[in-house]
Amino acid sequence: MTVLIISDDAEFSRNVVNRWQTERNLPTIVVVSPSAWRGGPAAFDLAIVSPVAGEKLLPILQSLERLGVPVICAAADSAMAEPLRETSPRVLVLRQQEGWLDTLVLLAGEVLRRLELAARLRHAEESLAAASREATLGRYVLEMRHSLNNALTSVLGHAELLLLDPGNLSAEARDQVDIIHNMAVRMREIFQRFSSLDTEMHFAQKHAQAAIRAGAAPSN
Repeated sequence: MTVLIISDDAEFSRNVVNRWQTERNLPTIVVVSPSAWRGGPAAFDLAIVSPVAGEKLLPILQSLERLGVPVICAAADSAMAEPLRETSPRVLVLRQQEGWLDTLVLLAGEVLRRLELAARLRHAEESLAAASREATLGRYVLEMRHSLNNALTSVLGHAELLLLDPGNLSAEARDQVDIIHNMAVRMREIFQRFSSLDTEMHFAQKHAQAAIRAGAAPSN
């Protein structure tokens, strides 16, 4: 995870970095000045903004909000905090009062933890969707293997009959029938492997269920 600190106060950035280094999970921290901030693209997960001199603070917060990333603003006092909460409702405004540095790091750590959990959830959902598609395809192949195998047997049988009487075929036709025969043999081997996999999966499922029941059985 990457945290962007936008500040024109070197002491603010140094204090935040030093405090975060006492935590077990230290993110990658990038510090930029307000004059160097160009508004994106977002190559970070969380932004922390210190009080910025002049009228630069509001445009910076607005540009960060447009990027859709969480933003924490450490307001100098309540006179700054209240207007910020009204003009930037999506920004987490934190007053710099006693213990604010600890609160800032804890709050930022919780934001990063939730972002990581959300990313893991999205990855799990994508993996589940992919597995579901593959399972659907697998079930379809297993359900259709008998029909496909019957059609393949017919093709293979006719090819073998033609090859038994090569006199009725030209040399080119014999070569083509021979190719059809060989490909049909290969396809039959593949479908036989499907049947074998189906049997193996059923056996593995029964074995797993037996192991679960054995593990759940009370010991004497």
